Amino acid sequence: MKAIAILGSTGSIGTQTLDIVEHHPDQFRVVGLAAGNNVDLLAAQVRQFKPDIVAIQNERKLPDLKAAIADLDPQPIILAGQAGVVEVARYGDSTSVVTGIVGCAGLLPTLAAIEAGKDIALANKETLIAGAPVVLPLVEKHGTKLLPADSEHSAIFQCLQGVPAGGLRRIILTASGGAFRDLPVEKLAQVTVADALKHPNWSMGQKITIDSATLMNKGLEVIEAHYLFGMDYDHIDIVIHPQSIIHSLIEVQDTSVLAQLGWADMRLPLLYALSYPDRLPTQWEPLDLVKAGDLTFREPDHAKYPCMQLAYAAGRAGGAMPAVLNAANEQVVALFLEEKVKFVAIPQLIEQVCDRFTAQNMSQPTLEDILEADRWARQAAIEALDALEKTTVALR
Repeated sequence: MKAIAILGSTGSIGTQTLDIVEHHPDQFRVVGLAAGNNVDLLAAQVRQFKPDIVAIQNERKLPDLKAAIADLDPQPIILAGQAGVVEVARYGDSTSVVTGIVGCAGLLPTLAAIEAGKDIALANKETLIAGAPVVLPLVEKHGTKLLPADSEHSAIFQCLQGVPAGGLRRIILTASGGAFRDLPVEKLAQVTVADALKHPNWSMGQKITIDSATLMNKGLEVIEAHYLFGMDYDHIDIVIHPQSIIHSLIEVQDTSVLAQLGWADMRLPLLYALSYPDRLPTQWEPLDLVKAGDLTFREPDHAKYPCMQLAYAAGRAGGAMPAVLNAANEQVVALFLEEKVKFVAIPQLIEQVCDRFTAQNMSQPTLEDILEADRWARQAAIEALDALEKTTVALR
């Protein structure tokens, strides 16, 4: 039985991981749970899965959590704040840590887990995008495994099984196209937050759903694929695949193309990351190709999705630039969700932040450099919005 800890247990990744645990009680045991704010759901998870340690990121919710599980005997260790989440990540005899925390907030707990010798089921792409210069050397030093748990990189990883060293020629990431894939680009100026949150295929958190609408999620996945699989940016492509049946593909040296297919269900890549190299039986609905119907593909519209090219540029710049891109995107998306900025301004503001950072780019950033770049970019994004608002007022 594999002991696991789950960071972000009340989010989409966390709840689906716990669904896997519930259906495979002979395979997995939950050692630790960490969540952000949802006390009621976290308390219910603690009651059901009985972890040894639990943490809530929002320190003000700690008394509520303690009260909600006060009758449990024995009591788990109950912690709060970033330090508490870090303790869950490195605690005890867990062998795998599922990183489902959204955004760069997952970086420090992931580093702590690696230093404690835990394998990482990586569902938080931002950790590697922002922190790869620090994360990858640490993975090598401690001999841990970094196993992709998102659908696209899991697909690539699965397709690579049995491919000899040097056999990979090209990576092809598939994208649903998000909420606006069939909307003319000239109509994007009128879209709302509610419009952007209507993903046609996947049920995900708000931030990643907006990233899907801008296709920044795919740009970030290009950077992640570069770091995970060692492929240069000229050989990582994106293709729009509206049905989300093929989760990504690889081309090998003889031009054969290998693909991983399945229904749009995040539990499959999560299960593979947790059970690798084994394949566990499930009762999930098998893929029926006749039911799936036509599978279609088209080239992304760069006018509609400028965030893709921003991500390629940041990846090629390297150093701390991907961390700046990621932080700026997180901040601007948060502003969009608060209805403080229009959808079409998202790539504009991110580009301004990245342009400002060019002169101070760090080629070999330390952890402190990355955290400072993250902090700087968030503030720079707010400043860019302030400047945009002043310009807009002046033009009226």
